[in-house]
Amino acid sequence: MKKKNNSLIKASDVARWMLEQINKKRELYQNEVVYQIEEKFGSKFVYENQAGNLAISREVLKEFRKLTEKTVVWSRIEFCWRIRGAGDPKVGRLAEY
Repeated sequence: MKKKNNSLIKASDVARWMLEQINKKRELYQNEVVYQIEEKFGSKFVYENQAGNLAISREVLKEFRKLTEKTVVWSRIEFCWRIRGAGDPKVGRLAEY
């Protein structure tokens, strides 16, 4: 992946890229995509959390949520976002599997 000039890139651009990825793959694993974001868009869109792990910036996650509120759920078991399925809750973001 080639890093873009990140001075021109906004959190909403990263969120749109995440949406493109989930539309292609049907799921998006946090522990993989965070490194892809850092490589492709730069370190200003990630941070080290309290556990010492690389995490996606809150600003990017806020923009991603705006784009995907009704179409994507978070699987807390798999630690991934995925396309909302028929068995998922109609309201909310959290899926059990």
